[in-house]
Amino acid sequence: MHHLQRLIARCVYAIVIIFAATHAMAADYTQGVAESGNTATIWFKSNVNTTWVDVHYSLNGGGQQNVRMTYSSANARYEQPVSGVSAGNTLSYFFTYNNGNPAYDTPSTSYTIGSGSGGGGGGGTGGTVDLGPNVKVFDPTMSSSTIQAAVDAAFNAQLRSPTAQFGSQRYVFLFKPGQYSVWVNAGFYTTVAGLGRNPDDVRISGAVNADSGWNYGDENNATQNFWRSVENLAILPNGGTNRWAVSQAAPMRRVHILGSLVMNPSNGGWSSGGYIADSKVDGVVATGSQQQWYTRDSSVGNWYDGVWNTVFSGVTGAPAQTFPSPPYTTLASTPVSRDKPYLYLDSAGNYAVFVPTHRNNAVGASWANGSTPGYSLPISQFYIAHPGDSAAAINTALASGKHLLFTPGVYNLADTLRINNANTVVLGLGFPALIPNNGVNAMTVGNVDGVRIAGLLFDAGTVNSAALLTVGVQGATGSHAGNPISVQDVYFRIGGAVAGKATTSLIVNASDTLLDHIWAWRADHGASPTGWNVNTADTGLIVNGNNVLATGLFVEHYQKYEVIWNGENGKTIFFQNEMPYDVPNQASWSSGRGNGWAAYKVADNVRNHEGWGLGSYCFFNIGGQSTNLNAARGFELPVAAGVKLHNVFTVSLGGNGTISHVVNDTGAITNSTTNPSNVLNFP
Repeated sequence: MHHLQRLIARCVYAIVIIFAATHAMAADYTQGVAESGNTATIWFKSNVNTTWVDVHYSLNGGGQQNVRMTYSSANARYEQPVSGVSAGNTLSYFFTYNNGNPAYDTPSTSYTIGSGSGGGGGGGTGGTVDLGPNVKVFDPTMSSSTIQAAVDAAFNAQLRSPTAQFGSQRYVFLFKPGQYSVWVNAGFYTTVAGLGRNPDDVRISGAVNADSGWNYGDENNATQNFWRSVENLAILPNGGTNRWAVSQAAPMRRVHILGSLVMNPSNGGWSSGGYIADSKVDGVVATGSQQQWYTRDSSVGNWYDGVWNTVFSGVTGAPAQTFPSPPYTTLASTPVSRDKPYLYLDSAGNYAVFVPTHRNNAVGASWANGSTPGYSLPISQFYIAHPGDSAAAINTALASGKHLLFTPGVYNLADTLRINNANTVVLGLGFPALIPNNGVNAMTVGNVDGVRIAGLLFDAGTVNSAALLTVGVQGATGSHAGNPISVQDVYFRIGGAVAGKATTSLIVNASDTLLDHIWAWRADHGASPTGWNVNTADTGLIVNGNNVLATGLFVEHYQKYEVIWNGENGKTIFFQNEMPYDVPNQASWSSGRGNGWAAYKVADNVRNHEGWGLGSYCFFNIGGQSTNLNAARGFELPVAAGVKLHNVFTVSLGGNGTISHVVNDTGAITNSTTNPSNVLNFP
């Protein structure tokens, strides 16, 4: 989904491009301190052309020194030695530099001599961990104006740019435990996250805001607000209400809203999201114009609004089941739940990754009555990948038993990444994009327990891949119920950035796998041309394993069956789908069981399957011209006592084509008024 509301309203799409480069990007550089005896050398390295660098530093709070740094050709960086230091001294510093734009000041950084924390990147991440130039770490000693300037620089660089949503830019803002006063506008590929053990360890007074004002010419349209996230912190909103007007691939996880939350644009326009998990909203939640929304394992003070499909599982304070009016589907608990691994600072101030354990029949946030249960992995157990690292190097690290942390950026893979050790954690920061080259599959997971894949964007390459991610070995048997594999906040994109091609995006062979917030998208627009024969893809998800649970499943625009479920005892809680917009003609689009292809297909031999809150939309429109195409049904199931769907519907967006039935031959044909055709229970 992107701009369907705009299309329905037949608005004119117009974006004015204004390139504004008033100061350097917030993460053009790496920096740190190197110690040798009684000398500490402050260093600075820019990844763009830099003609001079000034360092402003003080030792133990003494008078500030302002020095033009000397370039070291041996170390390929600017350096300034500070003599006469000893263990325990505090060296505070910031930089002014010129990279072709007007100079600006970097955030101030404090370094303790003898701490061994001199390395860093992106303006002072701290620790010996290099998280790359796209990560900026803030601490409570920094001024609010310094932090505000950094986050504004990232957001303003995306304004008025129609290609920003397909760009290579990445911004990760990490907040150390403490309190901050800042208003963060979250743009494309932007992550705002706390580094505390629990959300309330970091409090932002102000906002973490997502709105549609960036979209000049279409300012009331938030249906393209993709690829951004807010995680693991508390927000005390200015005025009492935080705004998070997003669409797909924009999760809110482990967030405490000390007030209310609204999820439509500030001008009352359109939005098409979304996902909340493991969070708490003290006040009111208003979905506004959100066509669909899924909330898992959280608590809310009160909830109102909803358009077609609003689903809750394990949410205290959720409204009662009233589908279709209001369109609430409410499950008392989530059958199996596991929260996403996250980066944090341990009690010694070192980076680590916390790995939550899974819960059965989960209700409420995992941290509501104390810290989230689970275990911690020191960062030393991770291979920290950077753009440019080869697939061979990453695979060598994985084979040796390392976990894998992707720093933000774009990764071109000449070979498949192979995850074959049990309990391996693969975690992406800031929407790292994995692009398979020459038709390879991007990643495979062996038939082992406990692997966690989280926070990745799989971006199809221009040579067709059979699959982008395969979980488990085809034909393998065995239960993983005690320690399931989980795939969380993982997104698949076919086209948009390039003319990508992949037959299937995600194949799940391993039983008991948890799929938690997946968006598989064959692009209907992009910086690169899209079209029926350009960015080709048959199916978004194929499930072969048994006892697989999907919570928050978004699959859109694929050319055949968009979801195929072959395994027994599968469950889906919330499904959102749009059929492909660009079908060229009726004769070329048929499964052999009537016109078109169903969005969600359960195999004929399956005897047990259940789903709650599932919707499929059609918008058969080519080049802005409505077509009279038809799909025979939205959902195709075997007729068996154990195969059940609850609160399922189809809708024709603006009357652009029709879907004859909702499930099999049940449910009325969609009409031209954009009103859904609902089936409360099937059979």
